[in-house]
Amino acid sequence: MKFYRLIFLLIVIIAGWNNASAQVTDEVKFPPKGKNDTIKVAGTNVGGEMIPWIPLHEVAIYGVRIFKSPAERAAYNRLRYNVMKVMPYALFAKRRYEQLERDIATTTNKREQKKLIKACDAEIKQMFNKEIKELTITQGKILTKLVDRELGRTTFDIVKQTKGGLTAFVYQSVARVVGHNLKSTYDPQEDKDIEAIIASSGFYR
Repeated sequence: MKFYRLIFLLIVIIAGWNNASAQVTDEVKFPPKGKNDTIKVAGTNVGGEMIPWIPLHEVAIYGVRIFKSPAERAAYNRLRYNVMKVMPYALFAKRRYEQLERDIATTTNKREQKKLIKACDAEIKQMFNKEIKELTITQGKILTKLVDRELGRTTFDIVKQTKGGLTAFVYQSVARVVGHNLKSTYDPQEDKDIEAIIASSGFYR
């Protein structure tokens, strides 16, 4: 009885191996080429037939916003203009301070770290003297929010980390006089209009 079971098991194994070999050696059918088919694309074997495919970029679809009044439309357009004006500065600050953190991480020498911070401050100040000082109070407020959005830290925290608590306090005091708050944070729900503008702006494409 055991002998017949062994024979049956061997038959099953051999049949399974033959099927597997047949599947491996089966010829894969490729789609016919046209005279202009010169671009190589990826392909997936589906039941012995090679199906070509190409990855596509994500497509974001946005609804058309309906405004309750011309005044509401005008307010939104002003907000969009201001966001588009200051967003490049927030992205620049993000890239520059991320680079600063990477540079500081490469050395434990305090003097060298101070040099790196000073160089970063000089670059930021150069941009400030050329362009940012021309921003309106409203644009400045939006910028401080966007810095928090991009870096996950308020402008006050960044100044405190790089320049010390006393300098951060002085900067905050001056900012408050002209209507700014370096401790402003970004809330995607509270600032949903800004978030919608950024999402449809193309800054991250």
